[in-house]
Amino acid sequence: MEDLSSIETAYFASGCFWGTEYHFLRVEGVLSTTVGFMGGHVDNPTYKEVYTDTTGHAEVVKVEFDHTRTSYEELVRLFFETHDFTQTDGQGPDIGTRYRSVLFVVGETQAAVARKYVDLLTQKGYQVATKIEMASTFYPAEEYHQQYYDKTGGTPYCHIYRKIF
Repeated sequence: MEDLSSIETAYFASGCFWGTEYHFLRVEGVLSTTVGFMGGHVDNPTYKEVYTDTTGHAEVVKVEFDHTRTSYEELVRLFFETHDFTQTDGQGPDIGTRYRSVLFVVGETQAAVARKYVDLLTQKGYQVATKIEMASTFYPAEEYHQQYYDKTGGTPYCHIYRKIF
């Protein structure tokens, strides 16, 4: 049984939530993931509504992790190493504000880590499109979206790991 005091929550938006979730599910210390939506102006949006790009939401992965087994910093590095953080409002062929790159942070400690990595990438010469915003209400997506690639046996086409740090 997990020590509840060691569990933290983080929220990552990096394009299609299926691919984002695929990589986080494989991290030692990640206890669970849930795909859904954050950052919009409609309560309890459906995937069909978010897909219209009129609700203001981004596709997000909620990650619950044991900070004694992995760190928020490690998860942020993976976030940046598994998507194109220089692309505005999209990932590869997936275009729209719902696919934007955002670190939705919980508290100042996460915000400081997020800023550190945006600064590091900027110093490396990247034009970072990723936004840092305070986490707001998270709305889980429909069940058929959860752990999509594991259920279907597929692999992400927009989220390919590449070492940066």
